[in-house]
Amino acid sequence: MQEIGLIGLSVMGVNLALNMADHGVKVSIFNRTVSVIDEVMEKYDHPNFRATYSIEELVKSLSRPRKIMMMVKAGQPVDMLIEQLLPYLEAGDILIDGGNSFFKDTIRREKYLSEKNIFYLGVGVSGGEEGARRGPAIMPGGNRTAYQAVEQIFENISAKAYDEPCCRYIGEDGSGHYVKMVHNGIEYADMQLISEIYMILKEIGGLSNDELQQVFAGWNQNELESYLIEITADIFKVKDGDGYLVDKILDKASQKGTGKWTNLEAIDLGVDISVITSAVNARYMSNLKSERVKVSEMLDAPAKTLTITKEELVELARHSLYVAKIVCYAQGFKLLDKAQEVYNWTLNFDEIARIFRGGCIIRAKFLNDIAAALTMEKGVQNLIMAHFFRNIINQHLPKLREIMTLAVQSGIAVPAMSAALAYIDTYRTADSGANLIQAQRDYFGAHTFERTDQEGSFHYDWTGINE
Repeated sequence: MQEIGLIGLSVMGVNLALNMADHGVKVSIFNRTVSVIDEVMEKYDHPNFRATYSIEELVKSLSRPRKIMMMVKAGQPVDMLIEQLLPYLEAGDILIDGGNSFFKDTIRREKYLSEKNIFYLGVGVSGGEEGARRGPAIMPGGNRTAYQAVEQIFENISAKAYDEPCCRYIGEDGSGHYVKMVHNGIEYADMQLISEIYMILKEIGGLSNDELQQVFAGWNQNELESYLIEITADIFKVKDGDGYLVDKILDKASQKGTGKWTNLEAIDLGVDISVITSAVNARYMSNLKSERVKVSEMLDAPAKTLTITKEELVELARHSLYVAKIVCYAQGFKLLDKAQEVYNWTLNFDEIARIFRGGCIIRAKFLNDIAAALTMEKGVQNLIMAHFFRNIINQHLPKLREIMTLAVQSGIAVPAMSAALAYIDTYRTADSGANLIQAQRDYFGAHTFERTDQEGSFHYDWTGINE
């Protein structure tokens, strides 16, 4: 009998199945378009694969309790597949959704199936095609007992960072997909921050692609070491004809929607994730290419003048990017903290940071520092309050201010970097201007206000001041 079934032989599905099979797991495979099954068997011919040509055959090929991983498009296709599987399942069987499903759909499905005594796991998988094949970051949510039935498989196929599997049980029902959603939001922000630093170095500093490659390669040897910094250095190497490929790529960035989900969720929960929000908005703006070209001819741009050396600009950029990245991750973990309160989850934040250290797109050296900080200072309200990170922010915040000044004076759009600075300045402000907003709300809508010198809610007859 086979140990696990996998449905959906897209790139991710095939590579996960191969990863499992390489680790000695006997995998039954199925795809709605059955010709794809034959193509996979012909191409890979893995001894641990068993081709099945119907859902009934797939289910019957598996040992009990059956474990079936679904790698299909999020949304209605998952619900349809569940209904197709149900007639063949028995109490105690385990369905696993490894796609990018919206976490509330996962919560709904888990409840629906638990009433039928079927276990349901919502599992975030990050790392793309290569990660799926060689070792992804895995974020499982759902019933803990059900997870234990697949724990060894998932830990074996996951990426390894510092000899530890990048796979940890996250928590109840939709928590695994929630953490994956926040991961993707952080990914959006991290990419946007790097893009803005690229534009500063290119437009203000006049760095060539060769120089940019050297800068990013160098940064990948220090505190900024990460997958995204590494691939950025690689990108600047690639030549195409008489120029560089990066210069010939149209500046319109696509998205699949998970960044938008993160923003909508933050709005619902009342959490500031402004760096992530700015990154999503920047992608929207990037797609207004024809309009941007028109406006560039209508509105004057300031002259780009560099008042410091290239080397000094590079150092400003390095430290500023580090501070902004800290804010980006802090906002993501703040959202997770609020989510566990709202959805009654118990999340282990240092363990989540350890998952992110390998396999996934946002893997980075400084996640070790995040994990350490969250371990030593459990219950800290915000990552930037942790001793290690507040010291870095205090040390390098003047550099972020300086590079923001250069960018603004030169007309370089830096929405994510600006949002990071604004978040720090707002968070460190003991007395904000919100008292005036409350006065305005009470003036036009009698919404009441609190006082600093008395307890309770108050309303003032503001219109009487004109009499």
